[in-house]
Amino acid sequence: MKPKILLTNDDGINSVGIWAAYQALSEIADVSIIAPSSQQSAVGRSLSIFEPIRATSVIINGVNAYSIGGKPTDSVIIGLYGLEIAPDLVVSGINIGENLSFESVMTSGTIGAALEASNQGVPAIAFSLQVDDQGEKFDDPMFCAQNFESSQTIVHDICSRILKEGFPEATDVINVNIPEHFTGEYEITHLARKLFKTGVEQRHDPRGRPYYWINGPLCEDAPEGTDVYAVNRGNVSITPLTLDSTAHTEKETLSAIFCRKDN
Repeated sequence: MKPKILLTNDDGINSVGIWAAYQALSEIADVSIIAPSSQQSAVGRSLSIFEPIRATSVIINGVNAYSIGGKPTDSVIIGLYGLEIAPDLVVSGINIGENLSFESVMTSGTIGAALEASNQGVPAIAFSLQVDDQGEKFDDPMFCAQNFESSQTIVHDICSRILKEGFPEATDVINVNIPEHFTGEYEITHLARKLFKTGVEQRHDPRGRPYYWINGPLCEDAPEGTDVYAVNRGNVSITPLTLDSTAHTEKETLSAIFCRKDN
């Protein structure tokens, strides 16, 4: 029997990215698509706990799928416990736009879905595709002009290897970022600190009151060995992530500050 994969994303069920992933994965697994009904980028691991969640059975591209009226994490939880799918692997993506650095791990709905899956005991991989035109991240993902051919090959290859070799024991999520112009190499990386140089642009409405856009250019000077550096060189970045955010090396420091008994 083929392994089972639960496929989700944060761009929404109509995104061309999730259907590119489906085409790549359906060759090697029984794939169930359970994804948000609308764009949910940058929601991280937020959950819908104050309202009911609708799960609507739909047929898209001739494939049965579930459209979830909620967030990426909701899609994973509904899939696992509401629809009682028991996957061997959860795949989130292919996201339109890179998910690199500390910033993305904390904010990305793509990675958030993968982290939720892992927290529920299912290994997960997040896939994201770099885009040169940052505006494409905000366009309708149903009509993205990106070429997903090389991304599909990479998704197929990485998931095939993991399903065959097993998931790394001390890893909770594998975060994969694919450069728009792939040179053909995989690079095992760690997270860069920043993806963007954060800025705020102030504007004024017709009544003269200020409002703000958070913006900023991409970082191009990330240290060697980081995910940002690898993707900027044209390599696929593969970063192992853990759910444990504890700074273990600082436990002694804090113990000395808070737990010492002063004479």
